[in-house]
Amino acid sequence: MVASGFDENALLTRITVNPAIFGGKPIIRGHRLAVEHVLSMLASGDSPDVILQGYSWLEQADVQACLVYAKRLVAHERVEPAITPSSGGAAA
Repeated sequence: MVASGFDENALLTRITVNPAIFGGKPIIRGHRLAVEHVLSMLASGDSPDVILQGYSWLEQADVQACLVYAKRLVAHERVEPAITPSSGGAAA
């Protein structure tokens, strides 16, 4: 969803941390909107346009910055997938 032609590092400058806001969680441009809240809205099926309508000051690049932030964060994480028995195999 990150538009081509955007510099990821430039987008990430929109993400800030202020210890006085949400306990230092990453927020968007110093506003009281946490990156995790935007990601949660996207994960629950809200479109970027719906999110932008809900926050008059929010810009498309802010939503993209949240996605880049999440991508960079998980790029350094390893999550082990659940192991499920294959079909036809013996159940434990």
